[in-house]
Amino acid sequence: MYRTFQNGDEVGIVELWNEVLNRDPLNARRFRKQILLDANFDPKGLIVAVDKEEIVGAILAITRKLPMEGTNLESDTGWISFFMVERSYERNGIGHQLVKQACQYLIEQGAEKVFFSSYAPNYFLPGIDEAHYPKGYAFLLKEGFKKVYSPVAMHRALTDYEYPLSIQQLKKKREKEGYSFASVQDGDFYELIQFANVHFNPDWGRAIREGALQSLDPSQIIVAKKQHQIVGFVLYGGYEGIRERFGPFGVDESEQGKGLGKILLHETLQTMRKQTILGAWFLWTSETSAAGHLYLKNGFQTFRKFHVMVKELTNE
Repeated sequence: MYRTFQNGDEVGIVELWNEVLNRDPLNARRFRKQILLDANFDPKGLIVAVDKEEIVGAILAITRKLPMEGTNLESDTGWISFFMVERSYERNGIGHQLVKQACQYLIEQGAEKVFFSSYAPNYFLPGIDEAHYPKGYAFLLKEGFKKVYSPVAMHRALTDYEYPLSIQQLKKKREKEGYSFASVQDGDFYELIQFANVHFNPDWGRAIREGALQSLDPSQIIVAKKQHQIVGFVLYGGYEGIRERFGPFGVDESEQGKGLGKILLHETLQTMRKQTILGAWFLWTSETSAAGHLYLKNGFQTFRKFHVMVKELTNE
Protein backbone atom coordinates (compact mmCIF):
# COMPACT_ATOMS: atom_id res chain seq x y z
CA MET A 1 0.00 0.00 0.00
CA TYR A 2 1.17 3.50 -0.84
CA ARG A 3 0.02 6.63 0.94
CA THR A 4 1.19 10.10 1.89
CA PHE A 5 2.78 11.09 5.18
CA GLN A 6 0.75 11.04 8.35
CA ASN A 7 1.53 11.73 11.98
CA GLY A 8 3.78 9.04 13.46
CA ASP A 9 5.43 8.06 10.17
CA GLU A 10 8.51 10.04 11.12
CA VAL A 11 9.56 7.26 13.50
CA GLY A 12 9.43 4.53 10.88
CA ILE A 13 11.04 6.71 8.21
CA VAL A 14 14.03 7.55 10.42
CA GLU A 15 14.44 3.89 11.36
CA LEU A 16 14.33 2.84 7.71
CA TRP A 17 16.70 5.65 6.76
CA ASN A 18 19.33 4.45 9.24
CA GLU A 19 19.01 0.91 7.96
CA VAL A 20 19.19 1.68 4.24
CA LEU A 21 21.13 4.96 4.02
CA ASN A 22 23.57 3.86 6.69
CA ARG A 23 26.45 5.92 5.27
CA ASP A 24 24.47 9.02 6.28
CA PRO A 25 22.63 8.31 9.56
CA LEU A 26 19.82 10.60 10.63
CA ASN A 27 18.22 11.45 13.95
CA ALA A 28 14.70 12.65 14.74
CA ARG A 29 15.84 16.22 15.36
CA ARG A 30 17.39 16.62 11.89
CA PHE A 31 14.35 14.99 10.27
CA ARG A 32 12.05 17.42 12.06
CA LYS A 33 14.18 20.48 11.32
CA GLN A 34 15.15 19.79 7.71
CA ILE A 35 11.95 18.14 6.48
CA LEU A 36 8.89 18.69 8.65
CA LEU A 37 9.74 22.33 9.45
CA ASP A 38 10.92 23.18 5.94
CA ALA A 39 8.70 25.98 4.59
CA ASN A 40 8.37 24.03 1.32
CA PHE A 41 7.32 20.75 2.94
CA ASP A 42 3.99 19.30 1.81
CA PRO A 43 2.83 16.00 3.37
CA LYS A 44 1.45 15.01 -0.04
CA GLY A 45 5.01 15.01 -1.38
CA LEU A 46 6.27 12.56 1.25
CA ILE A 47 5.08 9.19 0.02
CA VAL A 48 5.55 5.94 1.92
CA ALA A 49 5.17 2.27 1.06
CA VAL A 50 3.59 0.27 3.88
CA ASP A 51 3.38 -3.48 4.44
CA LYS A 52 1.69 -4.88 7.56
CA GLU A 53 1.75 -1.41 9.14
CA GLU A 54 5.53 -1.19 8.65
CA ILE A 55 7.10 1.49 6.46
CA VAL A 56 9.20 -0.34 3.88
CA GLY A 57 9.86 2.53 1.48
CA ALA A 58 9.75 6.32 1.33
CA ILE A 59 10.42 9.22 -1.03
CA LEU A 60 10.27 13.00 -0.63
CA ALA A 61 9.28 15.30 -3.51
CA ILE A 62 9.42 19.07 -3.10
CA THR A 63 8.38 22.21 -4.96
CA ARG A 64 8.88 25.75 -3.75
CA LYS A 65 6.18 27.48 -1.74
CA LEU A 66 8.64 30.06 -0.43
CA PRO A 67 11.09 31.67 -2.89
CA MET A 68 14.80 31.67 -2.15
CA GLU A 69 14.94 35.28 -3.33
CA GLY A 70 12.39 37.81 -4.54
CA THR A 71 9.28 36.17 -5.97
CA ASN A 72 10.87 33.39 -8.04
CA LEU A 73 9.32 30.05 -7.07
CA GLU A 74 11.13 28.11 -9.83
CA SER A 75 7.69 26.77 -10.64
CA ASP A 76 8.94 24.55 -13.47
CA THR A 77 11.30 22.66 -11.12
CA GLY A 78 10.86 19.96 -8.50
CA TRP A 79 13.28 18.03 -6.37
CA ILE A 80 13.50 14.55 -4.91
CA SER A 81 15.44 14.90 -1.69
CA PHE A 82 15.70 11.21 -0.77
CA PHE A 83 14.29 7.77 -1.57
CA MET A 84 14.77 4.37 0.03
CA VAL A 85 13.38 0.84 0.09
CA GLU A 86 13.97 -1.77 2.78
CA ARG A 87 16.54 -4.24 1.48
CA SER A 88 14.31 -7.31 1.80
CA TYR A 89 11.68 -5.55 -0.35
CA GLU A 90 14.01 -4.60 -3.20
CA ARG A 91 13.26 -5.69 -6.77
CA ASN A 92 9.52 -5.76 -6.11
CA GLY A 93 8.78 -2.56 -8.01
CA ILE A 94 8.38 -0.47 -4.86
CA GLY A 95 11.08 2.02 -5.79
CA HIS A 96 9.62 2.48 -9.27
CA GLN A 97 6.15 3.06 -7.86
CA LEU A 98 7.48 5.60 -5.33
CA VAL A 99 9.27 7.56 -8.05
CA LYS A 100 6.20 7.38 -10.31
CA GLN A 101 3.93 8.78 -7.60
CA ALA A 102 6.49 11.43 -6.60
CA CYS A 103 6.81 12.58 -10.22
CA GLN A 104 3.03 12.68 -10.60
CA TYR A 105 2.81 14.87 -7.51
CA LEU A 106 5.43 17.22 -8.97
CA ILE A 107 3.61 17.40 -12.31
CA GLU A 108 0.40 18.33 -10.49
CA GLN A 109 2.36 21.16 -8.84
CA GLY A 110 3.40 22.44 -12.26
CA ALA A 111 6.97 21.08 -12.40
CA GLU A 112 8.45 20.16 -15.78
CA LYS A 113 11.69 18.62 -14.50
CA VAL A 114 12.92 17.05 -11.29
CA PHE A 115 16.40 17.05 -9.78
CA PHE A 116 17.99 14.57 -7.42
CA SER A 117 18.94 16.03 -5.04
CA SER A 118 20.32 19.53 -5.34
CA TYR A 119 17.47 21.05 -3.34
CA ALA A 120 18.26 24.11 -1.25
CA PRO A 121 18.10 25.03 1.54
CA ASN A 122 17.56 21.70 3.31
CA TYR A 123 19.44 19.15 1.23
CA PHE A 124 21.12 16.25 2.98
CA LEU A 125 23.57 15.46 0.16
CA PRO A 126 24.28 17.28 -3.12
CA GLY A 127 23.37 14.20 -5.18
CA ILE A 128 23.68 10.44 -5.32
CA ASP A 129 26.92 8.95 -4.00
CA GLU A 130 27.65 6.27 -6.59
CA ALA A 131 30.52 4.73 -4.61
CA HIS A 132 28.46 4.12 -1.47
CA TYR A 133 25.00 3.69 -3.04
CA PRO A 134 25.70 2.00 -6.41
CA LYS A 135 22.25 0.41 -6.54
CA GLY A 136 20.64 3.79 -5.95
CA TYR A 137 22.63 5.34 -8.79
CA ALA A 138 21.77 2.49 -11.16
CA PHE A 139 18.11 2.81 -10.15
CA LEU A 140 18.02 6.54 -10.99
CA LEU A 141 19.53 5.85 -14.41
CA LYS A 142 16.91 3.15 -15.00
CA GLU A 143 14.17 5.60 -14.02
CA GLY A 144 15.30 8.05 -16.70
CA PHE A 145 17.49 10.40 -14.68
CA LYS A 146 20.62 11.79 -16.34
CA LYS A 147 23.80 13.05 -14.70
CA VAL A 148 24.17 16.84 -14.78
CA TYR A 149 27.44 17.35 -12.89
CA SER A 150 29.44 15.77 -10.08
CA PRO A 151 30.34 17.92 -7.05
CA VAL A 152 32.70 16.64 -4.39
CA ALA A 153 33.00 16.90 -0.61
CA MET A 154 36.38 17.78 0.90
CA HIS A 155 38.04 17.69 4.31
CA ARG A 156 41.16 19.10 5.88
CA ALA A 157 42.59 18.05 9.22
CA LEU A 158 43.59 20.98 11.43
CA THR A 159 45.52 19.04 14.06
CA ASP A 160 48.80 20.03 12.40
CA TYR A 161 47.66 23.32 10.90
CA GLU A 162 49.99 26.33 10.88
CA TYR A 163 49.14 29.64 9.25
CA PRO A 164 51.62 29.83 6.32
CA LEU A 165 54.08 32.72 6.56
CA SER A 166 53.70 33.36 2.82
CA ILE A 167 49.96 34.01 3.28
CA GLN A 168 50.61 36.30 6.24
CA GLN A 169 52.99 38.31 4.07
CA LEU A 170 50.50 38.38 1.20
CA LYS A 171 47.83 39.67 3.58
CA LYS A 172 50.08 42.55 4.70
CA LYS A 173 50.81 43.41 1.07
CA ARG A 174 47.11 43.54 0.19
CA GLU A 175 46.35 45.61 3.28
CA LYS A 176 48.87 48.21 2.11
CA GLU A 177 46.95 48.32 -1.18
CA GLY A 178 43.71 49.19 0.62
CA TYR A 179 42.19 45.76 1.32
CA SER A 180 41.02 44.67 4.76
CA PHE A 181 40.15 41.30 6.28
CA ALA A 182 38.09 41.22 9.45
CA SER A 183 35.07 39.73 11.18
CA VAL A 184 31.73 40.96 9.91
CA GLN A 185 30.28 44.02 11.64
CA ASP A 186 26.57 44.50 12.27
CA GLY A 187 26.39 47.23 9.65
CA ASP A 188 27.90 44.88 7.04
CA PHE A 189 25.12 42.30 7.04
CA TYR A 190 22.82 43.89 4.47
CA GLU A 191 25.65 44.43 1.97
CA LEU A 192 27.10 40.98 2.68
CA ILE A 193 23.81 39.14 2.10
CA GLN A 194 23.18 41.09 -1.12
CA PHE A 195 26.75 40.37 -2.24
CA ALA A 196 26.24 36.64 -1.66
CA ASN A 197 22.86 36.66 -3.45
CA VAL A 198 24.04 38.60 -6.50
CA HIS A 199 27.55 37.24 -7.03
CA PHE A 200 26.89 33.63 -6.02
CA ASN A 201 23.43 32.26 -5.17
CA PRO A 202 20.52 33.03 -2.84
CA ASP A 203 21.20 29.94 -0.71
CA TRP A 204 24.44 31.56 0.43
CA GLY A 205 22.65 34.72 1.46
CA ARG A 206 20.08 32.62 3.29
CA ALA A 207 22.83 30.69 5.09
CA ILE A 208 24.33 33.95 6.34
CA ARG A 209 21.01 35.40 7.47
CA GLU A 210 19.69 32.26 9.16
CA GLY A 211 23.04 31.46 10.74
CA ALA A 212 23.28 34.95 12.24
CA LEU A 213 19.71 34.72 13.51
CA GLN A 214 20.51 31.46 15.28
CA SER A 215 23.82 30.67 16.94
CA LEU A 216 26.41 31.96 14.48
CA ASP A 217 28.82 34.40 16.12
CA PRO A 218 30.05 37.32 13.96
CA SER A 219 33.62 36.13 14.55
CA GLN A 220 32.74 33.10 12.38
CA ILE A 221 32.20 35.31 9.33
CA ILE A 222 35.21 37.03 7.76
CA VAL A 223 34.79 39.62 5.03
CA ALA A 224 37.32 41.04 2.62
CA LYS A 225 36.84 44.68 1.65
CA LYS A 226 38.39 47.00 -0.89
CA GLN A 227 38.00 50.65 0.07
CA HIS A 228 35.17 49.69 2.46
CA GLN A 229 33.28 47.66 -0.19
CA ILE A 230 32.84 43.90 0.30
CA VAL A 231 34.68 41.86 -2.33
CA GLY A 232 34.74 38.45 -0.61
CA PHE A 233 33.63 36.49 2.42
CA VAL A 234 33.89 33.17 4.18
CA LEU A 235 32.28 31.60 7.22
CA TYR A 236 32.20 28.39 9.19
CA GLY A 237 29.58 26.77 11.41
CA GLY A 238 26.76 28.27 9.37
CA TYR A 239 24.96 25.06 8.41
CA GLU A 240 23.07 23.32 11.21
CA GLY A 241 25.43 24.87 13.75
CA ILE A 242 28.15 22.32 12.90
CA ARG A 243 31.39 24.04 13.91
CA GLU A 244 33.60 22.02 11.57
CA ARG A 245 31.50 22.76 8.49
CA PHE A 246 33.30 25.26 6.28
CA GLY A 247 31.63 27.71 3.92
CA PRO A 248 30.07 29.23 1.99
CA PHE A 249 33.11 31.01 0.62
CA GLY A 250 33.56 33.30 -2.37
CA VAL A 251 35.44 36.22 -3.89
CA ASP A 252 34.14 38.72 -6.45
CA GLU A 253 35.19 37.45 -9.89
CA SER A 254 36.68 40.84 -10.77
CA GLU A 255 38.98 40.59 -7.73
CA GLN A 256 40.24 37.06 -8.35
CA GLY A 257 43.91 36.45 -9.06
CA LYS A 258 45.08 38.56 -6.14
CA GLY A 259 45.18 35.82 -3.53
CA LEU A 260 42.17 37.16 -1.61
CA GLY A 261 40.65 33.67 -1.50
CA LYS A 262 43.84 32.20 -0.04
CA ILE A 263 43.91 34.89 2.62
CA LEU A 264 40.26 34.38 3.57
CA LEU A 265 40.73 30.60 3.61
CA HIS A 266 43.71 30.69 5.97
CA GLU A 267 42.26 33.44 8.15
CA THR A 268 39.29 31.13 8.71
CA LEU A 269 41.34 27.97 9.28
CA GLN A 270 43.46 29.88 11.80
CA THR A 271 40.32 31.14 13.55
CA MET A 272 38.91 27.60 13.67
CA ARG A 273 42.18 26.26 15.06
CA LYS A 274 42.09 28.89 17.82
CA GLN A 275 38.66 27.48 18.74
CA THR A 276 40.26 23.99 19.07
CA ILE A 277 38.36 22.77 16.02
CA LEU A 278 40.30 19.81 14.68
CA GLY A 279 39.02 19.67 11.12
CA ALA A 280 37.21 21.58 8.37
CA TRP A 281 34.88 20.02 5.79
CA PHE A 282 32.20 20.89 3.27
CA LEU A 283 29.87 19.00 0.94
CA TRP A 284 29.86 20.82 -2.34
CA THR A 285 32.45 22.11 -4.81
CA SER A 286 33.85 21.22 -8.21
CA GLU A 287 37.34 19.72 -8.23
CA THR A 288 38.03 21.49 -11.53
CA SER A 289 36.84 24.95 -10.44
CA ALA A 290 39.09 27.75 -9.17
CA ALA A 291 37.79 27.07 -5.66
CA GLY A 292 38.45 23.35 -6.04
CA HIS A 293 42.06 23.98 -7.07
CA LEU A 294 42.49 26.39 -4.16
CA TYR A 295 41.27 23.80 -1.67
CA LEU A 296 43.45 21.04 -3.07
CA LYS A 297 46.55 23.24 -3.03
CA ASN A 298 45.93 24.11 0.61
CA GLY A 299 45.61 20.71 2.22
CA PHE A 300 42.01 19.71 1.51
CA GLN A 301 41.29 16.22 0.19
CA THR A 302 38.24 14.85 -1.58
CA PHE A 303 36.42 12.26 0.51
CA ARG A 304 33.14 11.84 -1.39
CA LYS A 305 31.78 12.42 -4.88
CA PHE A 306 28.14 12.94 -5.83
CA HIS A 307 26.09 13.08 -9.03
CA VAL A 308 23.36 15.67 -9.42
CA MET A 309 20.70 14.03 -11.59
CA VAL A 310 17.76 15.40 -13.59
CA LYS A 311 14.69 13.92 -15.27
CA GLU A 312 12.19 15.59 -17.60
CA LEU A 313 8.64 15.16 -16.37
CA THR A 314 5.89 13.95 -18.67
CA ASN A 315 2.45 12.50 -18.06
CA GLU A 316 2.71 8.82 -18.96
